[in-house]
Amino acid sequence: MTSTLITEPAAGDISRRRPRRTPGTAPKERRSAGSRIAYVYILPFFLVFAAFSVYPWLDTAWISLHNVRLSTYDQREWVGLANYKDLLTNHFFWNAFRNTLTIGVISAVPQLAIALGIAHLLNHKLRGRTFFRVAILMPYATSLAAATVIFLELYSPQYGLINWFLDLAHLPKVDWQNSKWPAQFAIASIVMWRWTGYNALIFLAGLQAVDQELYAAASVDGAGKWGQFRHITLPGLRPTIIFAIVVSTIGSAQLFGEPLLYHGGLPDGGSAGQYQTLGLLMYQQGWANDRLGLASATAWSMFVIILAAVVVNLVISRRRDRKAA
Repeated sequence: MTSTLITEPAAGDISRRRPRRTPGTAPKERRSAGSRIAYVYILPFFLVFAAFSVYPWLDTAWISLHNVRLSTYDQREWVGLANYKDLLTNHFFWNAFRNTLTIGVISAVPQLAIALGIAHLLNHKLRGRTFFRVAILMPYATSLAAATVIFLELYSPQYGLINWFLDLAHLPKVDWQNSKWPAQFAIASIVMWRWTGYNALIFLAGLQAVDQELYAAASVDGAGKWGQFRHITLPGLRPTIIFAIVVSTIGSAQLFGEPLLYHGGLPDGGSAGQYQTLGLLMYQQGWANDRLGLASATAWSMFVIILAAVVVNLVISRRRDRKAA
């Protein structure tokens, strides 16, 4: 009988210790080939994004540094930052900025509060809650023009339903179109009516992600509905609330359709510009006053304002998160 002595390979003999690879493509090469194919699949998105987002964005910045007329678009006169200087010293710009801010606050704050309350109610086991979840989204699906026409009839100074109720309660009628604050409230109500249901569904999705065992534990500990809402619902919804605030801030800064249709398609924002927003001012400068350079400067000013508002919201939310931690 013969015995076979098995010896370990020497430390320096690497070729005997490593398994022999089968012929073919190396793993790194296969991964790099797959990565290149992935770039081919996502290339159409970047091409469309560059053509319809990046290029207009950069071209608008370039136009804002020129004196450009819509009638003679190819003839551009370099003016540098003169359009921005003219804009910041213009009374109409600051009036539009104040109107955008006030209408945004009047519409966004009650809208988010009401949406949060509706979402909290729909999160419970109610009879017909599926119907209500679909119904609250119907205003969002309604055409903006149709919604504005309906609200124009409601806020009509002579024959509107709102003034009819005021007269029934022996209260003075309100001029909802030529007064400043009533007109802004009317426009804000259109925004609230269209977007409250949308935000309620977003909050509802966030509520369903909160662990339900926390509510059961809080109920055992004796916490009431208000205590559960403060200490469980709101902390659990904090990322969703931040998202809704950021989106509402962007939408408020870009407010355009509601005030435009509320004044019959005119961009001056009322008889005295009492509800002219930055979006209306940009449209008026570019297409009514034939000053595309100034309109482009307004667009970039809106971008800076939106960016600053979003950064402020994020900074405040992070500070609150640090304090809560």
